[in-house]
Amino acid sequence: MIVVLAVGLALGIQAFVVKPYQIPSVSMEPTLDVGQRVLVNRISHKFGSDPQIGDILVFHPPEGAVDGNRCGVEKQQGEVCSMPTPEEATDDNFIKRVVAGPGDTLKVVDGEPIVNGEKPDEPFIRPCRGLGGCDFPKEVTIPPDHYFMMGDNRGSSDDSRYWGPVPRDWIIGEAFATYWPPDRIGLF
Repeated sequence: MIVVLAVGLALGIQAFVVKPYQIPSVSMEPTLDVGQRVLVNRISHKFGSDPQIGDILVFHPPEGAVDGNRCGVEKQQGEVCSMPTPEEATDDNFIKRVVAGPGDTLKVVDGEPIVNGEKPDEPFIRPCRGLGGCDFPKEVTIPPDHYFMMGDNRGSSDDSRYWGPVPRDWIIGEAFATYWPPDRIGLF
């Protein structure tokens, strides 16, 4: 009976409170390496705490993000995708950093977001270095209840630049700690 209760409690915590995730790609380097494991708080954004610029979130991407970087609207030359496809890819989980929120204006210059006319301090990123997706000089406005997500490895990240901002309802939670490998254990 105790074992059944312990397993039930562990599954309940993972399903509703804190869930572990493994980093699948280089898109968040140097902050998070491939294979590194993080813990994600699944309840903070469900109870009124809005994601903030700089938060690292796990979320379901829009349909088409995995198989072709489809945008939900017709993009103009030099413009990031301003709206995702309406369908959520519930079988996929992505992890990226919030760079702009609802109502913010955004353009991308040399892989760095310019939000509301200001370049944020991002000492943690790996620059674009002239690779594709570095420059989107046409400004867009992030829709209500959407968050624009970018990987820290700006030249090697498929992110909101291509498939649009993420609706709040598709956010699973905020990564708050790493627990593997042992030499990278810590809080964000």
